[in-house]
Amino acid sequence: MAGITIGAFAKAAGVRTDTIRYYERGGLLPPPVRTAAGYRLYDDSDLERIRFIRKAQGLGFTLSEIAALLALRASDTARAADVLDITERKIAESIARITELSRISAALKQLAEQCPVEAPVTDCPILAHLANTSTAPSKV
Repeated sequence: MAGITIGAFAKAAGVRTDTIRYYERGGLLPPPVRTAAGYRLYDDSDLERIRFIRKAQGLGFTLSEIAALLALRASDTARAADVLDITERKIAESIARITELSRISAALKQLAEQCPVEAPVTDCPILAHLANTSTAPSKV
């Protein structure tokens, strides 16, 4: 692929054109070569970079973290330990999120179990809890 326009590039990358522009504004993609008429032109290295960004996003890395990973990747002096450091922080964040989501799930299950299905909505413990007028359940 050599010198394709943004529409074809976006299609090849599986993203929208505004995503490409967003990555460019954020510095994740380098400014593209432009034709005399001002059209952006992209090549295989740009496509590979987009795929890298999308895979990193799929693993939960933020755009800021992805920028750091891209900078490390382009560096002649960076070490794998630098990449590992970013990755280990992401693992710790993921574990913390899983713990929080498990707590939320348990609280919601407890509230759901207390719901008297046939009662009027005014007796709903879920709504009462959300309005903070109920003390049960204690772990929510």
